[in-house]
Amino acid sequence: MDEGMSARTRILIGDEGVERLKSASVVLCGCGAVGGYAFEGLVRAGIGRIRVVDKDVFSESNLNRQVLATVGTIGMKKVEAARLRALSINPDIEIETMDELVSEETIPRILDGGFDVLVDAIDTMRMKTLLLQAACDSGIRTFSSMGAALHLDAGAVRIAPVMESRVCPVASKVRSALRGLDASRITCVYSEEKPLAVPGSRDEHGKSVLGSLPTVPAIFGMTLANEAIRHIVGCEDVRRA
Repeated sequence: MDEGMSARTRILIGDEGVERLKSASVVLCGCGAVGGYAFEGLVRAGIGRIRVVDKDVFSESNLNRQVLATVGTIGMKKVEAARLRALSINPDIEIETMDELVSEETIPRILDGGFDVLVDAIDTMRMKTLLLQAACDSGIRTFSSMGAALHLDAGAVRIAPVMESRVCPVASKVRSALRGLDASRITCVYSEEKPLAVPGSRDEHGKSVLGSLPTVPAIFGMTLANEAIRHIVGCEDVRRA
């Protein structure tokens, strides 16, 4: 199974690169619009161990932009859908699920376990900033998504050290929260397109509902996965905005 799955990857990065991916461990927080595509990229790259963290379940409104959302997964826990999909692609993967919110109480357990990489794809600001502050303290190599909703321009997506991001309001709040900390090991994916000013709404839990296409969050997610993969196989370079 592994030989066939890794054949095209091996052509590009060689035996050593494939082995690095197989030996790598990633903790992924959030497997929705951005995180689902990041998860897909990491699984198909052959990452050997993934811990996926999310408390949500799939709803019909997720079908337009979340790769793990299907008619068959509506009502299913997102982490369970992720587990089943990962095993359907690579039965040899070590997949661990945490059906929990990212919070001050859960972050130590989320990051525990000697993971090589953290991928942050959560969209609640307080949880995101708490997670990234903990990542700064722990020194774990981190790839973080800024705001993917309210964007139409795929060409405006950028990769940069988080403290060098610009334009994105989410990134601005993250930079403020990380000021004074060593954020040098956090790379972010963001957009230089100003968020579109369109009417918003709130769901039954009072959470803001933002407009989104299927495409831009997918680009964010796959870019996060790609940067994590490049880091793991050792072909990462210094990106500037």
